[in-house]
Amino acid sequence: MRLAPLLALPPIAIGIVAAVWMIASAPGPAQVQGDAPALPVRVTTVAAEDLRPTAIAWGNLRAADSWVAVAEVQGEVIWRHPDLEAGRLIPAGTEVLQIDPADYELALAQSQADLAALAAESAQLAAEVANTARILDLERARLELAEADLTRTRTLTEQGTVPQSRADEAERATLLARRTVAELENTLALIPSREARIAAQVARSEAAIDRARRSLDRTTLTTPFDLRVTEVTAELFQTVAPGQVVIRADGIAAAELVAHLPIDSFRRLLGDTPEGITLGDMMRDMPATQIEVTLSPMADPRQIWSARVVGIEGVLDARARTVPVVVRVDDPYEGADPPRRLPLVPNMQVQLAFSGASLTGVIAIPEATLHGRTVRVIGPDDLLELRPVTVAFAQDGHVVIAAGLSPGDRVVIDDIAPAIPGMSLTPVEVQQ
Repeated sequence: MRLAPLLALPPIAIGIVAAVWMIASAPGPAQVQGDAPALPVRVTTVAAEDLRPTAIAWGNLRAADSWVAVAEVQGEVIWRHPDLEAGRLIPAGTEVLQIDPADYELALAQSQADLAALAAESAQLAAEVANTARILDLERARLELAEADLTRTRTLTEQGTVPQSRADEAERATLLARRTVAELENTLALIPSREARIAAQVARSEAAIDRARRSLDRTTLTTPFDLRVTEVTAELFQTVAPGQVVIRADGIAAAELVAHLPIDSFRRLLGDTPEGITLGDMMRDMPATQIEVTLSPMADPRQIWSARVVGIEGVLDARARTVPVVVRVDDPYEGADPPRRLPLVPNMQVQLAFSGASLTGVIAIPEATLHGRTVRVIGPDDLLELRPVTVAFAQDGHVVIAAGLSPGDRVVIDDIAPAIPGMSLTPVEVQQ
């Protein structure tokens, strides 16, 4: 009779009443007595150490020296060296191309003949000067006699001893002698101008001889240094013109490339420098051995070559904030034995590893131990601390800490999730 009211309720209400009754009558959660166990983690102890900053870059090689042979005279190519082909190696001082010298030999001979004629004319002029000077001395002596005779004749004419005709004759002889002396003196006066004209003609002929000899020398092209031929445009029996490029070649004594390093990386490679010092000042004062460079071809990374920094090319790239560092490799063909060891040829892509001046007393920790701007450190009583730090730079899987850590701090290596400050840990020391 008592169940009748309950049966009259809707099924949903019956379910709600049953749920409330079950929750109210359920036992409470079990309580665990005592502290939670400490979590074992791997740690490493921070220590100050010496570190050499490194940097990696890539670039394409080029020849340190190149030769572009330009024809300076016109003529037919009459001889060409058998090894003058693209890809061939030719030592320094080798004659590789000869242009027909006939025209320039004729010009040289003509100029030499002109010079010889001027030398003969100069000798003739010297003889004329000597002869004229002697004749002038004689004519001056005759003039003195004529003037003395004229004086006596005039005196006698005034005394009436000799006729006037005799005086006139003496005066004519004196005037003739004076004219002869004047003509000879004028001839001698013109000698310097004639000598100057001959000297100018001699200088002109000597210049023509020098020009002909230079042109004659330029008919032969000689390699200025040990090189590898890259292009030849002059063929045998072909006529070349002045200004025409006939040979292109690259020197084999050294290869170089430009590596673009970030400004901060380049400063680290140079080490500590005083404030206010520019990059140019640092490059001028940098010892030659301060930055060590090794490179390896991308085609075969097992090949290692030593290189050196020789300067900075152009200006800094303000947009990319990089320094164009020029790196040189001496004797890039040394030990070449293709395909086991390739020579360093132009346009080969290589990887460069820079190693700078050693930094002393730096603190470096594994990069995995850095979480944002904090490091997990085990403090006193083996409790976890979240230590904020300042990172100087990252290198080879480690980060150099500028502030926030001290030697002796224990840094947690393992990842803890969640990392709650103050949680108890069991440190397990690991050597890095």
